[in-house]
Amino acid sequence: MHAFQPSPVPLVAGNDGVIRISGTRVTLDTVVAAFDRGSTAEEIVHQYPTLSLEAAYTAIGWILQHRGEVDAYLAQRVAEYSAVRAENEKRSPPEGIRARLLARRGPGHP
Repeated sequence: MHAFQPSPVPLVAGNDGVIRISGTRVTLDTVVAAFDRGSTAEEIVHQYPTLSLEAAYTAIGWILQHRGEVDAYLAQRVAEYSAVRAENEKRSPPEGIRARLLARRGPGHP
């Protein structure tokens, strides 16, 4: 019997701290959300053609084995997103944005 090496988990963390499927721009967040909505690996690959079926299945398996870590990572991402959004809204409040954008167009434009 020959020894075999299991495939490595196809995940990589970028400089921004975002975990993506190796060789793609598809985030772990995206795969988790699709899987949690009930999408199969095949459906996820159909939605994100840069993913291979092997990578999708391997990522889903890893997600299932490490669900606590994945949920903690996703919660951290939501917190970071919320902080960035709050900072952006503080710098440029969303209230009155339509009026500000229309004002930029100048008079005579609908």
